[in-house]
Amino acid sequence: MVDFQLDEMQEMLRELAHEFAVDEIRPHAEHWDEESVYPKEVIQMAHEMGLLNLHIPEKYGGPGLGCMEEVLVNEELAWGDPGFATAAYATALACAPIITGATEAQKDIWLRKVAEEGALASYAITEPGAGSDVAAIKTTAVREGDEYVINGSKMWITGAGYADFFFVLAKTNPDAGYKGMSGFIVESNREGLSLGKKETNMGQRCSDTRSISFDNVRIPANQLVGESESGGWMNAMSAFDLSRPNIAAHATGLSRAAYEHALQYSNERQTFGKPLHHHQAIQFMLADMKTDIEASRMLTWKSASEADVGVKNTESAAHAKRFASDAAMKISTDAVQVYGGYGYSEEYPVARLMRAAKVMQIYEGSSQVQRMIIGREITKNL
Repeated sequence: MVDFQLDEMQEMLRELAHEFAVDEIRPHAEHWDEESVYPKEVIQMAHEMGLLNLHIPEKYGGPGLGCMEEVLVNEELAWGDPGFATAAYATALACAPIITGATEAQKDIWLRKVAEEGALASYAITEPGAGSDVAAIKTTAVREGDEYVINGSKMWITGAGYADFFFVLAKTNPDAGYKGMSGFIVESNREGLSLGKKETNMGQRCSDTRSISFDNVRIPANQLVGESESGGWMNAMSAFDLSRPNIAAHATGLSRAAYEHALQYSNERQTFGKPLHHHQAIQFMLADMKTDIEASRMLTWKSASEADVGVKNTESAAHAKRFASDAAMKISTDAVQVYGGYGYSEEYPVARLMRAAKVMQIYEGSSQVQRMIIGREITKNL
């Protein structure tokens, strides 16, 4: 039997996240976006309330919850503001490859820093010449005695300006292809590590995004994630099976917010003597929005629940991320259309949501990359 009902704890957690979004996120979202303010204090507040980094196991100080609980929370946070949701989730993404591939000693140090001390972290993979093509990264890590020396640069790193440490993918054997990539934990205060300026992005402007440069950055050899240099690529990619359901949840929350604004406005605004939603053209747009939201949520829940029971969810996570992010772009665009000229004004929230939606089709693997993953998964046994 398939049961789509949440248990009591999950319902309470979702309600807590929604109340947090109402009280602490929505009242500030417009200001954060206009002024490009990184909401560090509110992120810390969410952490203290037990709404972030839910997948860190209890033995390392975390809540020890599953991917399903995370997507429930992340939908609500993104409903509050997608930029906040992205900024707040950056640490969870950086922790994923530590959870899946680090040694017990490493987990006990770095996961505890997040769970117990509220440390912030960033996932540093993308480079100026290597986005979807991760194999093209040029950052190197060379072993010298009991240290690794890292040189190179990363780009579009979420939360970089506030991170206490980074998960960094670098090449330890440039001639070995994917097997020559290794993951490292690098503290932000290491000598030789420098940050670029905060990027001025189209949307989600409260999420701090920067480049990172590594100029002979030395770290202890025990900050190689795991026990082997050859596992960095697979470990970094396995993190996406945990993160993509959550990005799909972000997209679903954004879609829900845009739809609710459009629905409310369609009842307030009258044309030709009747509310907008009495016109079939508008009613059909609203109906399509709602269908896509429901479908996005079900795909998200499926991929999250598979992760929690140990079923390989690479394909389902790609379905969820692709569909939900594309739906968010369409729904937010249609919400602007429902508002008409007012929707094009920054005085109304749908314009901000439309700007925020676009990056969801790009980061964590673009919609085109998700189609490549799905295509690979469905044809690999032919």
